[in-house]
Amino acid sequence: MSTAISVRLPKELSEQLESIAKETERPRSFIIQKALECYIEDYADLQVALDRLHDKTDTIVSGKDLRKSLGL
Repeated sequence: MSTAISVRLPKELSEQLESIAKETERPRSFIIQKALECYIEDYADLQVALDRLHDKTDTIVSGKDLRKSLGL
């Protein structure tokens, strides 16, 4: 099931979206959906990284130790 959402975009961004849609022969909604999926995925990755950064129990591995463990 899909949900319709209305958004306002700056003219320049709207023009870029239209250009990509024409170039890829895809609807604007498809382009927006894929962009939003990528953003949400990146945001989730950022949250994991921030959680690990602030986790005092998470082990810190130096670059030297990492290379050694990889045999480099």
